[in-house]
Amino acid sequence: MKKNTLGHLQKNTLREQIVTLLAKKIINNAIQPGDKLPSERDIAADLDVNRATVREALKKLETLGLIEIRHGEGIFVNDYRSSGNLELFRMMIYLNDTIPLSILQDVLEMRKIIVPEMAARAVQECSVSDLEEFTLIINEQEDILEKDLAVHHFIAKTSNNMLYIFILHFFNQIFRDFGYLYFENPDNRKRSEQFHQQLYKAFQDKKAEKAFSITRDVLEYTEKRIFDYYTKTYSNKR
Repeated sequence: MKKNTLGHLQKNTLREQIVTLLAKKIINNAIQPGDKLPSERDIAADLDVNRATVREALKKLETLGLIEIRHGEGIFVNDYRSSGNLELFRMMIYLNDTIPLSILQDVLEMRKIIVPEMAARAVQECSVSDLEEFTLIINEQEDILEKDLAVHHFIAKTSNNMLYIFILHFFNQIFRDFGYLYFENPDNRKRSEQFHQQLYKAFQDKKAEKAFSITRDVLEYTEKRIFDYYTKTYSNKR
C-alpha cells in the first residue's frame, strides 16, 4: 500500500480539509514558493479521495492566491505575500487554534489607519436622518459588542465610501468572534460607551477633526488593551 505523505482526513467536508491541509503547509513554509505540488491524481491517491474533490480544493487554493495551476506544466506554489487576497487573510485568522499575534496586529493597524478618516468623512456627509439613526444605535442597542459594530457600520455607511463598507462587512464576523479579547473587561466596555457618546457629540456638532481624534484615541487604547490581554492569555501557550 502506498504510504500517505500529506496527512489524514475525516470523511466530512473533504474539500475544506484538503484546502486547510495544504494551506497550512504553504503558509508555514513547509512547502516553499516555487515548489511543484504532486499532480491532482497523486494527491487524490495519497489522501484516498476522489479526483473531483481534489480538483475543487485546488481551485479554491488558486482563488486564495496560494497556488498557480499551469495547464500542461503542473501545480506550483505561489508566494502568497505577492498573490494573496482578503479571503486568504481571513482564512489565516482561523487556520490555527489561536489567532496569530502578527495577524491581530495587522487587523488593528488597518482599523487605526482607516476608521478615523472614515469617521471624519462621515461627519461631513451626515444628514439629519443619519443623526437620528445614530441616536437609535446609542440609545436602543444594549449589547456592547453589537452596539460597537453598529457604530462602525454607521460610520462606514454614512461616509459613502463603498470600499470601506465592503471591507467592514468582510471583517464583521472576525470582530464578533474575537470581540471577547476586548469587551470582557468592564473598563473596556466603559471606554467604548464613552467613545460612542463622544463620537455622537462630534457628529451632532459637525466637527470632523474631533471625530477623527476621538476615533484614533479609542483605537489606540483598544490596540494596547487587546495586546495586553493576548500576551497574558497566550504567552505561556506558545
